[in-house]
Amino acid sequence: MKLLFISDIHGSAYYMSELMKAIEKEKPDQIIVLGDILYHGPRNPLPKEYEPKLVVKYLNSLKTKVIAVRGNCDSEVDQMLIEYPMLSDYGVLFYLNHRIFITHGHLYGNYETLNLQKGDIVMQGHTHIPKCKIEDGIYYLNPGSISLPKENNENSYGVIENNSFQIKNLDCEVLYEIEFSNEV
Repeated sequence: MKLLFISDIHGSAYYMSELMKAIEKEKPDQIIVLGDILYHGPRNPLPKEYEPKLVVKYLNSLKTKVIAVRGNCDSEVDQMLIEYPMLSDYGVLFYLNHRIFITHGHLYGNYETLNLQKGDIVMQGHTHIPKCKIEDGIYYLNPGSISLPKENNENSYGVIENNSFQIKNLDCEVLYEIEFSNEV
């Protein structure tokens, strides 16, 4: 199974259309959206080609594959346009021997509250900074931002497949990679 993770689209139709090309190449089984889908937020600049309604059209075309959690820039009114649920602040997925805790990161950035155990994966967005880190047997991952990357990072998304996580740019080139241990 191939899982594709995206975060922090912030209403950019340009970067969403670029991501759609990557999705066509990647052919994921599921697309996990880690929040901040339509609105750019008061602290962020307007992203390139800010057009939330077109972003909705792209994502709704993938609705049978989308699993989404709410970010700090998402609201209930967004649910009126999208055709998949997004009101949860977190979710739990299972991949091989791993439990994946998905969240945007604005509410669950304090990992002590998650009751994590060795082999668990925390997948979050929010910071706009890609991350692949393992600490005490727990994987802390962030695919970065589709439209507004920070700290001179590229626009990026993440893929879990074959017991590894890769962060890729929109040309599908691997930027970072981490292998998951089968021992839990």
